[in-house]
Amino acid sequence: MIRSFTLVAVALTLVAAACSDAGTDLPSTTTAEKVSTVTVSPSVPTTTEPATMSTEPSSDQAEPLVPLSSVPAPDGEAALVVSVVDGDTVVVEINGVEERVRLIGINTPESGECLADGASVALQEIAAGRDVILSGDVNDRDMYGRLLRYMWVDDIFVNETMVGNGLAVARRYEPDTALADLLEVAQDIAREQGRGMWGANVCGVGVDADVVIVDVQYDAPGNDNDNLNGEWVTIENRGDVRVDLSNWVLKDESASHRYTFNSGFEIEGGTAVVVYSGCGVDSTSELYWCNSGSAVWNNSGDTGFLLDPLGNIMDTYGYSP
Repeated sequence: MIRSFTLVAVALTLVAAACSDAGTDLPSTTTAEKVSTVTVSPSVPTTTEPATMSTEPSSDQAEPLVPLSSVPAPDGEAALVVSVVDGDTVVVEINGVEERVRLIGINTPESGECLADGASVALQEIAAGRDVILSGDVNDRDMYGRLLRYMWVDDIFVNETMVGNGLAVARRYEPDTALADLLEVAQDIAREQGRGMWGANVCGVGVDADVVIVDVQYDAPGNDNDNLNGEWVTIENRGDVRVDLSNWVLKDESASHRYTFNSGFEIEGGTAVVVYSGCGVDSTSELYWCNSGSAVWNNSGDTGFLLDPLGNIMDTYGYSP
């Protein structure tokens, strides 16, 4: 049976804050005057009936989609969705011109990861071939030339629907954060309901282990990008038995930061291992990500995800300054 979510109404204002000095995975580099921006109505949010989409599970999507609409469609850009690239990117036609559109404030699993296909199929069900309304935030385009937009199909707020069904994570891409609080509420509910990626063994029967993230040191002394080993994550095995972490993954909210534990690495019961962002010599208690180009953990807030080899979420650790 389809379950409906009722989200708490959130009064939001457009934020144009600068990024922190931590490494970021920002999709935006340019600011332009837009046709429209989102204005959040204080009216009580509603959940749209799913009459316009399939209610059958598809691909690796475990449950029927619940369409969400905590923010009504604004007077924005009218477009036609020509195709779906993946779970957070579409190609649209606006006034006869095709444009790639990156949905603001969300990040879906990457190709080859658990639920990547499910997220793409879900977005196809919602939007492919449909007339949509697009609305912007602060930045008009990202570094790849894609339009940055929130998207509605009729009264379905697509960005929120993807997060609320556990097919995307809420991701703050400063300064495009006008609806970030609302998307985080949707994510909290998806987690509580065990929908999508938040479900037990959604990617297959996983490991029975009590391995958790206990701390993220996200703000290194000085410039984070110049002091990668000044930030780290502490992971603890709270069980009594040794756990094989071969091919487990530690990641943040972005699409680019993934650390995969080496084959054969084990963590003893009752012990911890520290994963540094920079380079060094691995040991039983210290591991080195050796990330290049930038720091991993955002000073403005982020979430650490610990995944088993199948992609099941074993633990998360969220923080904000």
